Amino acid sequence: MTHVATLVCNPLSPVLTEALSRRALAALPRPDAVRWLNPGVAADIAFTPDAQEDLKRLANSVRAAISSEPVDVIIQPAQGRRRKLLTADMDSTMIGQECIDELAAEVGKKAHVAAITERAMRGEIAFEAALRERVALLKGLDRGVIAKVIESAITLTPGGGALVRTMRHHGAHTALVSGGFTAFTRVMAKMIGFDEDHANELALDANGCFTGGLIEPVLGAEAKLATLRRLRTERGLTIAETIAVGDGANDLPMLLEAGLGVAFHGKPAVSAAAHVRIDHADLTALLYAQGFAREDFICEQSDR
Repeated sequence: MTHVATLVCNPLSPVLTEALSRRALAALPRPDAVRWLNPGVAADIAFTPDAQEDLKRLANSVRAAISSEPVDVIIQPAQGRRRKLLTADMDSTMIGQECIDELAAEVGKKAHVAAITERAMRGEIAFEAALRERVALLKGLDRGVIAKVIESAITLTPGGGALVRTMRHHGAHTALVSGGFTAFTRVMAKMIGFDEDHANELALDANGCFTGGLIEPVLGAEAKLATLRRLRTERGLTIAETIAVGDGANDLPMLLEAGLGVAFHGKPAVSAAAHVRIDHADLTALLYAQGFAREDFICEQSDR
């Protein structure tokens, strides 16, 4: 068997039944038996497609076979599924919020800034120009507000800690690569367990308030891509040994460069272009996609 289809749903709503798995199996060419990675939540089906088979088309066929059930379908070559480098977006991926929107809430401009953020993440406007426009609105805000926002407004995406800890336990390197701000990524990277983090730095005046500008250079789509390439080269890895995850247009070059680029609850254009899409499951879907079973996860109490 040359390929594998991984079926995965949200572990809080374990709807993946034997009947559903059989329907998926029937939609695949020359399939093997179903292998359960977590009963009710995740399963693998090995199969062998025709040489020229379009894997996205095949994934859509499997989705159609399981109808409207909230189950994600990940199809990829079976060989080399375990990855050795993870690069991950932060906002709306590893955390549930967009940090700049939460900062804007402190000056009463959240709705205005969130609308710009949404357009930038959909790829409707240039990321860098949109970032500068939004940061300018923060001028005069005291940097101390960041700790308040982290404490009161930021939530970790379920499964993120297990994803990072499990990959690191098995020898992978992990990097948080964000178009957001270092004041957040440094805290979130440590909290989740990443090896390193990269993001933009907000400029401060002598009083510790935001100037409305950024310390150059700006980390956008091309910088995310460059970070993935640099980390891959430094570790002597092949493209196939990398995995990247994100949700916005500024993540897409990084996703397309990775061996497996995952659109996680992504914007429509990102989900359409990425190698695979996760619309229902949490971040542990990236572990199941690598063939890990639930008992392989390195979890803390908060993950359970």
